[in-house]
Amino acid sequence: MSLHFGNLLWPGTYAEPVHYPILDSHKKTRVVIIGGGMSGTLCGYTLAKSGIDTILIEQNTVGSGSTSANTGILQYSNDKMLSDFANSIGEQKAVMFYKACRQAAEHIHIIAEGMSRNVDFKRRSSLYYASTPTDVPTLRQEYEMLHRNGFDADWWEEDQIAMNFPFRKAAAIVTRGDGEINPFLFAQALTEEGHQSGLEVYEKTAMLSVRPSAGGYTVSTSGGEIATEHVIYAVGYVPEQTGRQWAAQINRSYSIVTEPMPSLSDWHERFLLWETSRPYLYLRTTTDNRIIVGGLDENIRQPVLSQQELHAHSLRLLSELHHLFPAITPEIRYEWCATFGESKDGLPWLGEDPIHPGIHYCLAYGGNGTIYSMLAAEIFRDHLLGKFNPIASIVRPDREIVH
Repeated sequence: MSLHFGNLLWPGTYAEPVHYPILDSHKKTRVVIIGGGMSGTLCGYTLAKSGIDTILIEQNTVGSGSTSANTGILQYSNDKMLSDFANSIGEQKAVMFYKACRQAAEHIHIIAEGMSRNVDFKRRSSLYYASTPTDVPTLRQEYEMLHRNGFDADWWEEDQIAMNFPFRKAAAIVTRGDGEINPFLFAQALTEEGHQSGLEVYEKTAMLSVRPSAGGYTVSTSGGEIATEHVIYAVGYVPEQTGRQWAAQINRSYSIVTEPMPSLSDWHERFLLWETSRPYLYLRTTTDNRIIVGGLDENIRQPVLSQQELHAHSLRLLSELHHLFPAITPEIRYEWCATFGESKDGLPWLGEDPIHPGIHYCLAYGGNGTIYSMLAAEIFRDHLLGKFNPIASIVRPDREIVH
């Protein structure tokens, strides 16, 4: 199943990525990761760095799925506000989860900054603005809860926004601790450095079945078999590959990338921008002065399949950009439509299957899936090392879904 349609920016930024062999023999390991996207590579890197024997298999090539269509925004704030989580799971758990996301973002920042390969990572702040004046009370409630619980956040009134940007909005929250990255380069670098630490990687190796066997499971592939104690499904937005049903909503979203701009002086500190409306518009810049705009989400699983339909949505995104930055007159260079997934309660599904010990799920669904993938990697690592992880119970696969 195709996960994206259009002209993608990221794969072209790494012309000759490292390629890995096809599995054509029988192997034995402690962990098998199924999927070589952002989730799988973060898990593989983390486990290998912890000395855990791990094999990663990818049916195509590393980063070729939804990772190639990821806009590379790293935010600890979720599509679902902290205050909304407090209403559904209780304030204590909600704050614990948001703090874990903030910590996961920092861990990604540290990993990215320490990579031998440049992955175009930059630390950024975010401006979360009220789409309409009627959203201000809800936004203010969110700010007060963030501030009360120690998050680095400021409240900006309309005049302060207008002093720093060429647009006016009724109010906004500024949060610090976010970032931006080239997700394709990052997934490649994670795989390369994980491989140097002992991670075995096999591309063009499709999982055909996972069946119980002595000591764990046997993963059958298109070219061989792997005996393993643990299996991690990092299968992205194809949840049926796990063999079980999920209360997931698989949607599609649109993105454009402009030609490099001569100046972005009106864009205060290159903030990440997003809004309170749902679906929401989001914007970021790149290290070579391009602008990425995304949004126009639709409750349809299959990406568009015609250039004409795709470009119509791209022009709408370009219009939204012009409304915010009227002096900018960019040209569209890249445009795509991509599949993404959400859960009904806004939380990812991360952790061990309660019925089948040794089977683990990394379904990092949500607008900040890279952050969730980091959470997953740490949950799996702690489980395998016999350590307690306080977030595991909040995102466990068998939790009761509370809207």
